[in-house]
Amino acid sequence: MRVVNSQCVQIGIVCGMGMSLDERVRSAVAALLHVAGESQADLAAAVGVSQAQVSRRQSGTAAWSLADCEAVAAHYGIDVLELLAGPTRAAESLLEARPRTPGRHVPSARPAAVDGGV
Repeated sequence: MRVVNSQCVQIGIVCGMGMSLDERVRSAVAALLHVAGESQADLAAAVGVSQAQVSRRQSGTAAWSLADCEAVAAHYGIDVLELLAGPTRAAESLLEARPRTPGRHVPSARPAAVDGGV
């Protein structure tokens, strides 16, 4: 668990068991955006809302609804429960769902030793 938490710090997200569900979803969305290399505008277009709406949800002035969560999870090809579980699990699920393509850099949410690297 210690390695995963250091990875959370590395990609600039906060991990912790004391997070509220709203905080977990916001952090998970931030992690997914980071790992996928997408902007809020990219996510907004994919889920059918405006970039301003994504920004409000990410800042906490508005909440992600369950329907929003389902749309975000579908966009990233992960189960909605993985999104609700928080940033670490969401990022891991995204990396499992999206195989790496040669020439396309996707930052790893896990160290090479966990991924089976050298």
